[in-house]
Parts: sequence; structure tokens; C-alpha cells
Amino acid sequence: MNLRSIDLNLLVVLDALLDEAHVSRAAARLNLSQPATSSALDRCRHLFDDPLLERGKGGMRLTPKAEALRDPLKVLLAGIAAVVDAPEEPLSEIRRTVRIVTADHPGIVIAGPLHRALARTAPGIDLVIQPWHGAPAALESLARGASDIVLSVFPTIDEAAFHRETLLEEHYVVAMRKGHPAVEGFCLDRWLAYPHVLVSGRGDTRSDLDDRLAALGRARRIGIVVPSFLMVPPLLEDGDLIAMTPSHCLPPDAGDRFHLLPPPIPVPGFPLHLAWHRRRDRDRAVQHVAGELRAIFVGLS
Repeated sequence: MNLRSIDLNLLVVLDALLDEAHVSRAAARLNLSQPATSSALDRCRHLFDDPLLERGKGGMRLTPKAEALRDPLKVLLAGIAAVVDAPEEPLSEIRRTVRIVTADHPGIVIAGPLHRALARTAPGIDLVIQPWHGAPAALESLARGASDIVLSVFPTIDEAAFHRETLLEEHYVVAMRKGHPAVEGFCLDRWLAYPHVLVSGRGDTRSDLDDRLAALGRARRIGIVVPSFLMVPPLLEDGDLIAMTPSHCLPPDAGDRFHLLPPPIPVPGFPLHLAWHRRRDRDRAVQHVAGELRAIFVGLS
């Protein structure tokens, strides 16, 4: 039997017909017309290759096959109802692992607060923080089901397949050690007079900033390329290196440890996005973790 050809509504009508053993009463129970109910009975007879209801003394009676169908049919319909109308599982009873793809920042920002929030609200949800290898790889991981949530920047996205929302609007700051010689009279020339730190997980030696400088006929020297923002603060404290970083990629005490200045040329910021695959739209655990992430970033903005 091809299950795709079966109309579940037909089984609901059959259940009423087997209970009532009467077309008119079954029609009234289901708020259907008598012709529509009779038509459904004919389709059921064809589906099960059996009369199901036969005329007998005093009215209609169930055939042996119809009698055999009654209990399994009720179990089947009850199971379908339980799936469709399943009560929402209490957060305290959920046992799940939610996998989040993120770079080291904002990963280092969210890991502790998110773990503490889940310990209070959903202690059975465990976390796996997965490494970020670029936005395309992150979306592919969501599509494969290897990840549940991504924190990243997605300039474009297939909105039919993925949910995307903005958690915060990030901006850049220039950071250097206290007492750095570039601070006094800080300007483009003084900014470019010292070597810069560039963060690139792929080992790139240029960024969009270098293209902007080139358009002005200027260039900077990249003194060191590192794969993680976590490596930037110690490098700045030990010498005259300068870094331009997203503001939330610096440690909370950065204002006490470094000079923080706006870039001397306009540098647009970017949105940090929260994304998941549409099949997770009704996933209780994933949606709860997403809500806790929103709350964390509200506190940061």
C-alpha cells in the first residue's frame, strides 16, 4: 500500500462510521453532509477492499474486517493527535546538546554567560562550541544538521532555508598600549607610522581596510598576522603594534589597559547575525538557546 495516497481525513470519517454504524449519524458527528460521508465510505471500501458496513436487520452492521479495524484505527488516530498536539516539553526536562558555530569572539563573550543561563533555565541542555571556518562553511554545516546555531556575519542568505536576525551592530576601534607614541596628535599619518596587527583565520595579509587605504593612495605595514583576537592584547602591551578591531573583540578591561580611538578614516561597521536552519524553527531547545543569546547581546549593546 502506498501511504502517500492515503488521506488522513478519510480515516477520521471511517472512525466515525465504525462507531455509529450509520451514515447520517456519522455525518452529523463530523459536521459533514450525508453525500460527502457516503462518498468517504465508498473510498474507504475501495481502500480496504471490503464493504465495511452492510445492511442487516435493524440497520447497518460492521463486517468482520471493519470490526478488526476499530481498535487499531483509534490507536493510530490517537497517535497522530499526540504528535500534532503534543504538549510543550518543560525546559527542565529537555535533554539535548545544542551546537553553536562561532569565532573565538564572540565565542569567548557568550560561553560563560550562556552556560550559566542554561544552568538556571534548562539544565539538561549541553553546549558544543564549534570552530568558525567562514560563513559559507557555517551555512553548509547548518544545512547538513551538523550545527544548530551560527553566530557570524551573513551579508546574503537564502531566507527560505535559513533564519537570520541581527544581534548587534558592531563598530571598529583602534587600540594601542598606554603611552604609545602615536596617541599624541593621532591622525592618519601617525596611525600608519607603526606596524599593525591583522587577525585572519586564513592567514590573509590584507583586509578590506587595506583596499580603503589604497583608494586614498596610502598603505600600512602589517607587522604580524594572528589567527585569533585573543592574541591581540598581549601583542599590544609588549610593543608599539597597533590594532583595529571590532569593539566587542577586546577584553572587558580594555579601556583601562589601552588607548581606544576611532579610526582616522571612515570604516563601516557590520551586523553580527544569529542564524539557524528553518527546520529548527520549532525546536524547543534551539529556540531557547537562541533566546538566551539574544538576552546576552542586549546586555552588551
